[in-house]
Amino acid sequence: MTRTDTLPHPGQALRAARIEQDLTLRDLAARTGLPYSTLSKLENGKMALTYDKLVRLAQGLGVDLGSLVTGAQPADLPPPAVGRRSVARAGQWLNASSERYRHHYPAADLLGKMMVPIIIEVTADDINSFGGLVRHAGEEYLYVLRGSMELHSDLYAPLPLNAGDSVYFDSGMAHGYIRTSKDPCEVLSVCAGPGMQRVVESAGQSWNLVSPDTAGRPAELHDVSDIET
Repeated sequence: MTRTDTLPHPGQALRAARIEQDLTLRDLAARTGLPYSTLSKLENGKMALTYDKLVRLAQGLGVDLGSLVTGAQPADLPPPAVGRRSVARAGQWLNASSERYRHHYPAADLLGKMMVPIIIEVTADDINSFGGLVRHAGEEYLYVLRGSMELHSDLYAPLPLNAGDSVYFDSGMAHGYIRTSKDPCEVLSVCAGPGMQRVVESAGQSWNLVSPDTAGRPAELHDVSDIET
């Protein structure tokens, strides 16, 4: 039995937040742009609550992003461990895509992490297409791997960042990544805080590894649950 077997599914927190605001699934669908059927699957644990969906739901409900994934008491801390490690080979990690960005999750197999590394392909080129700023409890480290971008927040003027630049910030400050270069922009984001590891742990239950194809492209992990029926 894995550690996630003992924790409430994030869908329970989503349902509780929706009911607390006296919203129906169709009300929430109208707020977030997510299909009614997708929201139903999320609440019933039949679909992974990926970061992209999490951001849209937090914005639609007007709640802290982390509150939708913690689910457990504050005392729920990762168990002590010695010698744990996770090796991520090039191209073999969980992928989550949206019209705004593409996320790659190295070390997704390592449960109970105290921090979550994410490689993000930033595609939104203005704050409106990004869909608004988001906040979550904890801290975040951002390193620009290639291209250029701006870090937008509710406390500071947009911060220009180029390849090789980095910033460490309080992720309780509402923030968003906006691409400014014509060329692709890719960043490494490391999130640490209550419940952040639950995003990948939950998503990992619904992704399958696909081997490299005959054209020699690297293997990808595709979300097989995020398909409307």
